[in-house]
Amino acid sequence: MFRVSSATIIGIDAYEIDVEVDVSQGYFNFNIVGLPDAAVRESRDRIVTAMRNCGHYLPPGVVTVNLAPADLRKEGTAFDLPIALGILGAVGEIGNTDVGNYMILGELSLNGAIRPVKGVINAAIAARDSGKRGILLPRENAAEAAVVEEIEVVPVNSLPEAARFLSGEIEIPRFKIELSELYKGFEEFDDNFSDIRGQAYAKRAMEVAAAGGHNILMLGPPGSGKTLLARRLPGIMPRLNLEEAIETTRVHSVAGLLKMNGSNGLATTRPFRSPHHTISNAGLVGGGANPLPGEVSIAHNGVLFLDELPEFQRNVLEALRQPLEDGTVTISRAKMSISYPARFMLVAAMNPCPCGWHNSDLKECLCTPAQIQRYRTKISGPLLDRIDIHIEVPSVNFKELSSLPTGESSSLIRVRIEQARRMQNRRLAGTPIYVNARMTPRMVDKFCAIDDVCRKLLETAMERFGFTARAYHRILKVARTVADLEGSTEIKVNHISEAIQYRTLDRSEWGY
Repeated sequence: MFRVSSATIIGIDAYEIDVEVDVSQGYFNFNIVGLPDAAVRESRDRIVTAMRNCGHYLPPGVVTVNLAPADLRKEGTAFDLPIALGILGAVGEIGNTDVGNYMILGELSLNGAIRPVKGVINAAIAARDSGKRGILLPRENAAEAAVVEEIEVVPVNSLPEAARFLSGEIEIPRFKIELSELYKGFEEFDDNFSDIRGQAYAKRAMEVAAAGGHNILMLGPPGSGKTLLARRLPGIMPRLNLEEAIETTRVHSVAGLLKMNGSNGLATTRPFRSPHHTISNAGLVGGGANPLPGEVSIAHNGVLFLDELPEFQRNVLEALRQPLEDGTVTISRAKMSISYPARFMLVAAMNPCPCGWHNSDLKECLCTPAQIQRYRTKISGPLLDRIDIHIEVPSVNFKELSSLPTGESSSLIRVRIEQARRMQNRRLAGTPIYVNARMTPRMVDKFCAIDDVCRKLLETAMERFGFTARAYHRILKVARTVADLEGSTEIKVNHISEAIQYRTLDRSEWGY
């Protein structure tokens, strides 16, 4: 028997798998046991053909492959290479006992070439944590695995090359990268806030939202610039730190979204996801027979933009409530329960009515009051409570459109936002929370203390507009962020006043 180490991915975590291969006398038969899925079972034909085309012939006999532990489901094509190498080891073509020091992953093509696979960074983390010396994998995946420090990355192109390396016949240079090099070009964004004409109030709200990680909903007629504002948001958000970049890369690797080249082994910019309103529940929050991450997890540490919010199915929008509150999404199946991270910033946009021109000076609204009410109530109160900032984005007049850009650039806005984030990091040090939007009620009581004047203003606003308890806490969080942008350690009346203005849809005239 010959043993090779590999890994299977469940959620975003990798679990070490022992690939045990035994070749015994008898009529030729090839069995794979240990709860393999269809892709793993089909590897038999790929492996046999690839070995034959590379000059390795299976001797007559029974080949039994056991993937242990047997109670974990094994998925994907990454077991092709370790199984093939295990067979070569079982028949005596690999005699080097150093095999056990490497975790091995890779899909085989019929000519013996090795193709890239998903989840490599997660497997590299598992290899490091289990004490392996290194990981042997397809060359296209090398940059992704090299992000994980303290582990050797051995890239291979073909089955014969991998076999000769493990036999000690050849030496393969270890793949290394400089993480600092991956962050080059961060300052370069095609979309800039200075390109937007007018909309000073909306741009200020976006700055506050980015500074505190607050969810934001924009309400305005068609052509007012809601989508322009949303797409420029990543340009003013702080850069990903290494921990966030690795978290994001782990999700993208499992979802198969990483570009397979040496310059993109790490996600270095915050994700921006903009799914169409026809997306299903599983597409948004994740799911499937073998649960995969949805858009809320792919947008982890970034922005999820939902344009035309009322056009999304009601059950799809309601599924957002858990990830918005908890920062994770849990997908339960009969045999497993998988959690994916989902700490994203929600940016949503909607028209004020079905035709889009309610209260507009440009066109007459053709909607009846019943149609307007029905359209707006597609967004439930509990979902709105989880959105910190609601703003109106009015139409831009001709004078503003025809003027030259006069607003601040994204880079200047980002400087203020990064300063505000540093204040939050110092304040929340020692906790798993690093932005104001994620503060718990107890943290709000501790870090968002207000004086009697501010308390009276907030009390009056709550009585007049009927704010809920959740809205109360969100106003304090936003006020804390406004204060941080000014560099103030105390929340003042003007901070509370501005935060109250960002609760447009809680007012009685909107029917909530």
